[in-house]
Amino acid sequence: MTALPTLAVVGATGAVGTVMCELLTGRRNVWGEIRLLASERSVGRRVRCRGEEMVVQALTPEAFDGVDVAMFDVPDEVSAEWAPIAVSRGAIAVDNSGAFRMDRDVPLVVPEINPEQVRNRPRGIIANANCTTLAMIVAVAPLHREYGLRELVLASYQAVSGAGKSGVDILHDQLTKVAGDRALGSRTGDVRQAVGDDLGPFPAPLALNVVPWAGSLADAGWSSEEMKIRNESRKILGLPDLKVSATCVRVPVVTAHSVAVHAVFASEVDAEGAREALRNAPGVILVDDPGAGEFPMPIDAVGTDPSWVGRIRRALDDPRALDFFVTGDNLRKGAALNTAQIAELLAKELKAG
Repeated sequence: MTALPTLAVVGATGAVGTVMCELLTGRRNVWGEIRLLASERSVGRRVRCRGEEMVVQALTPEAFDGVDVAMFDVPDEVSAEWAPIAVSRGAIAVDNSGAFRMDRDVPLVVPEINPEQVRNRPRGIIANANCTTLAMIVAVAPLHREYGLRELVLASYQAVSGAGKSGVDILHDQLTKVAGDRALGSRTGDVRQAVGDDLGPFPAPLALNVVPWAGSLADAGWSSEEMKIRNESRKILGLPDLKVSATCVRVPVVTAHSVAVHAVFASEVDAEGAREALRNAPGVILVDDPGAGEFPMPIDAVGTDPSWVGRIRRALDDPRALDFFVTGDNLRKGAALNTAQIAELLAKELKAG
């Protein structure tokens, strides 16, 4: 019997790494040895994974010896340094950061859409898409196959956990500060005064507010998050000339990113036909009964794996366009789950080979 491949989880104690360990516990086991790796400050910590307590090891070149697949859930600069090291020691790297997504020699894989791309890895690295892109693209792809996508106009509603633990902490701190004062939000500056100067990773208060900004400043006033959605959607779908325009908004939600989608297709669309395509699509759950108050919402999608899709309707002024709303857990499908699914495709390939 062929031995099961060895897996390394790099960044095992971070927000996404913690979810990764939970997923490895609950999913079908395709791994032999699992090594949990992290920075020096986390070495020696015990993390529960696959039903047992595992000791976190130091991130060193030697830690990748004998590893078949290494999943990276770390900042861009750490992945940029260490993923090539993992490859040089014989591992295939699956990277959840933005370090390699737009590299021509690194496939950007969503297993429900382009699983065949896992074999196209000249650098030995496979990239995972941005969490906002992932929530949306799983729903867009089956509609593209049905009608031929031509254009996307998007507005995101991004949860604070996308900015890490500090984002979650600052939202809860701000909510505590504004709780109980029902007059807040009725006068210019009163929310800012109540919240104070500690804004954490955000440019403005999030309690009782939405902030039309996520990411860093890119060219011509666009944000890095908006450019990621555009560029990654094109690469995943294999549509290099796809028209994409996005506005990214941070909202006071803990976990689960949402996207309002206006999609224009090559052929005339039908709302019921779109529902049918989505109803049968992998990784999608249809929640679309406005009369009964059933919509896709972050408070329901959090902690689940699929992208929740609803509010599907044909555009009033264009028979080739659909409008709909998507939400998905940005720490699961938006990060850890997609990474795990890619790694499982590799485990299958390694077993077959």
